[in-house]
Amino acid sequence: MKYLSFILLTLFCLNCTCQNPNQEFTVLFYNVENLFDTSNDPATEDDEFTPGSQLNWNQEKYEKKINDLAHVISLVNPSELPEIVGLAEVENDKVLNDLVMNDRLRAGNYSVIHFESPDERGIDVALIYRPDEFIAEESKPIPVIFPFDSSETTRDILYVKGKTKNKETFYFFVNHWKSRSEGVQETEARRIYTAITLRKEIDLIINKEPDAKIIVMGDLNDEPTNRSVHEMLMANNKRKNANSRELYNLMYDLHNTGNAGSYFYRGTWNMLDNLIISQSLLKDKSGYHTDYEGGKIFRQDWMLYSDEKYKESVPNRTYGGPQYYGGISDHFPIYVTLKWNLN
Repeated sequence: MKYLSFILLTLFCLNCTCQNPNQEFTVLFYNVENLFDTSNDPATEDDEFTPGSQLNWNQEKYEKKINDLAHVISLVNPSELPEIVGLAEVENDKVLNDLVMNDRLRAGNYSVIHFESPDERGIDVALIYRPDEFIAEESKPIPVIFPFDSSETTRDILYVKGKTKNKETFYFFVNHWKSRSEGVQETEARRIYTAITLRKEIDLIINKEPDAKIIVMGDLNDEPTNRSVHEMLMANNKRKNANSRELYNLMYDLHNTGNAGSYFYRGTWNMLDNLIISQSLLKDKSGYHTDYEGGKIFRQDWMLYSDEKYKESVPNRTYGGPQYYGGISDHFPIYVTLKWNLN
């Protein structure tokens, strides 16, 4: 009888483990659109985001933006707060600490990884993570140097290596590539060389660990089918015959639908935000994995603005030129929720 009770108790515990929300691991990326504090940093061009500037950025607007961003992040996975959040367009450690200490995110006890980059405006990428689910072991900024203009500065790529609670090693790369503001073709070479820089780092990992679990996230300012992403980074949507060095872009097929995107510009949806994974995360082995449709765009009605000109509901941005709209961001966040396979 005691032996039978032990078996039943074991089966019950195994069932609880399977149902445990920790068997999910959510990775989110969000371009938060100019998350600046209100203080002037003399080392960067942040003057417009200070009180008394043309934008009249102030503490009330700043606190509203922090609260709205935390609200979005907290809603992505109904079961729990995301384990990993990559961020773009953050000014400094202060705004990151204010974000993770917001009441909506405080329970995650998030740790912050951020390095100041040489970006002239002072906007960087960063990663926040829940230390109860992921322990960072290595992190560094990866500088991007353009061989045709070594004097031009751009945002670093953020590299983070660590282990999940289930002892799996993950490699994360957080990106924000050169914008298209000076023209798509005029700026393409800069994104291509950024992709080459990133690809070299990925190859260094795969050469040593062919089944490495790698996640590339970011606002690449190029779409999945553009040369920088598809060719140089070797990120595609192959479902058959992909080799171990090819990456899979979880946003590729959504982009191909033509009516979905993370960013809306002059009547067209763009998939500038990309979530790219190594082949090992698609294999149905033990550990965390996802399927080909695992990439998602997070959007809810309260995050939207009705664009009367184009008859579309689009991301409600904080500013449009000097006009304050009071929205959250001009980008939607993208995410994947990995599932734990006990096989």
